[in-house]
Amino acid sequence: MSAIVKIAGVQMEPRLGDTAGNLARCVEMLGVAAAQGAQLVIFPEAALSGYMFGSLEEAVSSAETIPGPSSERIAERCRELGVYTVFGLLEKDGDTCYNAAAFVGPDGLIGRYRKLHLPYVGVDRFVERGDRPPRVHDTKLGRIGLSICYDLDFPEQARILTLLGAEVIVNISNWPEGVEFAPQYLAHARARENMVYVAAVNRVGEERGVRFIGRSKLIDHRGMPLAEGLPYEEDIVYVAISPSRAGEKHQVIIPGELEIDLLRDRRPELYGLLTQ
Repeated sequence: MSAIVKIAGVQMEPRLGDTAGNLARCVEMLGVAAAQGAQLVIFPEAALSGYMFGSLEEAVSSAETIPGPSSERIAERCRELGVYTVFGLLEKDGDTCYNAAAFVGPDGLIGRYRKLHLPYVGVDRFVERGDRPPRVHDTKLGRIGLSICYDLDFPEQARILTLLGAEVIVNISNWPEGVEFAPQYLAHARARENMVYVAAVNRVGEERGVRFIGRSKLIDHRGMPLAEGLPYEEDIVYVAISPSRAGEKHQVIIPGELEIDLLRDRRPELYGLLTQ
């Protein structure tokens, strides 16, 4: 595991339905970020497809399997550069379509994640809810869990990843105007309450009358901001972190007088209602 990991959040503008063009842009940006020393390069939700589809039939034309042509091309580039990446795409699995994230490294596909919580907007009106529980991927960069956009509104998803040992939660997003609270509050709360790093990477641009706000946020294990992307403009946000510090759940503010441990101090025996 690397003691220090440099993360790049690529705040880009995907083009709706232009999978080939979006893929080429991601491959290009991998090279740009790697040239700046990035080891983990994160792209937004639906980076390969765009988001504001008007029907399932329209969306399916931009969907593909995982592994598939795009994940294999990106894996090839990751091998060349020696980097890891997380990117969003529409995943086709038989007759079913999911809003998904793929996690790829120098040795190929590491894992995939299907968005669990779906708001009634864009392509999420038509795809299926994720059917697999959250999991953490143990990599040379650290223990990394994935989430997508609206998942950040649900503390249970991030808490499960934390209990599974996540040090970094990667959240890829399509935050539109009106959702400014997500980078301003939600990402910080998920980091603080779990004492994990949160790398929340959003898109920019406009699709079918919807503007996306950018403002990607990289937050440390105490809930403090490390870096923020520009509003409404393409940007690459860089930050260096120490993933192992997310294991420091026991905080000593005043020795013997003020100490907290956000995992030890939980009361799960009283939380049964959460599973009903």
